[in-house]
Amino acid sequence: MSPLRVLPALLALSLASVFAAEPQPAVVFDMGGKFDKSFNEGVYNGVERFREETGIAYREFEVTNETQREQALRKMAQRGSDPIVGVGFAQGPAIETVGKMFPDTRFTIIDSVVDLPNVQSVVFKEHEGSFLVGMLAALASETGTVGFIGGMDIPLIRKFACGYEQGVKFVNPDAQVIQNMTGTTPAAWNDPGKGAELARSQFDRGVDVVYAAAGGTGIGVYQAAADADKLAIGVDSNQNHLQPGTMLTSMVKRVDVAAYNAFKSGADGSWQSGVQVLGLAEGGVGWALDEYNEALVPAEMRAQVEQAEADIIAGKVQVHDYMQDNNCPD
Repeated sequence: MSPLRVLPALLALSLASVFAAEPQPAVVFDMGGKFDKSFNEGVYNGVERFREETGIAYREFEVTNETQREQALRKMAQRGSDPIVGVGFAQGPAIETVGKMFPDTRFTIIDSVVDLPNVQSVVFKEHEGSFLVGMLAALASETGTVGFIGGMDIPLIRKFACGYEQGVKFVNPDAQVIQNMTGTTPAAWNDPGKGAELARSQFDRGVDVVYAAAGGTGIGVYQAAADADKLAIGVDSNQNHLQPGTMLTSMVKRVDVAAYNAFKSGADGSWQSGVQVLGLAEGGVGWALDEYNEALVPAEMRAQVEQAEADIIAGKVQVHDYMQDNNCPD
């Protein structure tokens, strides 16, 4: 073969190697959809940041019923996607099954732990962030009665509620915390009507600040709070902009960072399996302060919460984790 023919062949082989080596990440969003303005959307923001920075496209799938999780993960793996991010605790069993089927594919699960050598598990200290917004609720409340509305009644959401109640009682030991869960099935994550109904019921009982940890259901809670001239607290993503003047703050859970890091580390070769636990000290949780709520959080309130945050990080204040014993201290 002449040199003139060899060079194009070598160039084609080189380009093929480059494209073959480029990562093909994927994400499987869970119930509620990637634009739920909460948990899924936080993940979406993280993977979009990766795409914008690197130019690398990713595959995606939005689960609409429980039977699709394993099928979607398996199809992503069959198509060569790597790493694959599974969003939400409910994908744990599916990732365990598919992870065993594809031992050379890397999986990252957010909000659950799967003990496999090719799985990275990212979980959060939601109780620490919820403690801080509980403090803010108690400081802002004029009635001494605050509320919590969860989505699906599972230990993880009880963990949010327990941290919140501890923060409320840290400020005001005599405060009352009224709690409701939206339901016991995945539909509880996307029922704004039920969220609004529960919020109005709590307002009738004296609640003037309500914290929603309920995915898309929270949108109804925030609207009800705005209609009743009460205060609300968002969750997962910074939701302060949804109802300016109503949103006291948002408990921010940096699932966007978890998703971004999974894709980025997969691309640069630094991805590692095992468990990552992200709390206040790691910047994994916190509370949101911006132009939409700064008028609702004066300097004195801010200083108290910032001091508590520093004390939690230093170990001077201990926040009980409901997941340790499925119990919340009085």
